[in-house]
Amino acid sequence: MAKRETQWRKVDVTRAIEAVKAGGVDVGRVEIDGGKIVIVSSADTNAAPSPFDDWLKSNAR
Repeated sequence: MAKRETQWRKVDVTRAIEAVKAGGVDVGRVEIDGGKIVIVSSADTNAAPSPFDDWLKSNAR
């Protein structure tokens, strides 16, 4: 038999978001893919600005 997708409830998502916020992380968005809840922070600390980003800052009007 095929494995059934895990059913999530609104309270599960709410608890996950509250736990992330309690950890000091700002929530950017929440993705629900099948039975998996993925919370993405609003500030991606791993991404360094690209040369294009630097150029945009210096040439913005």
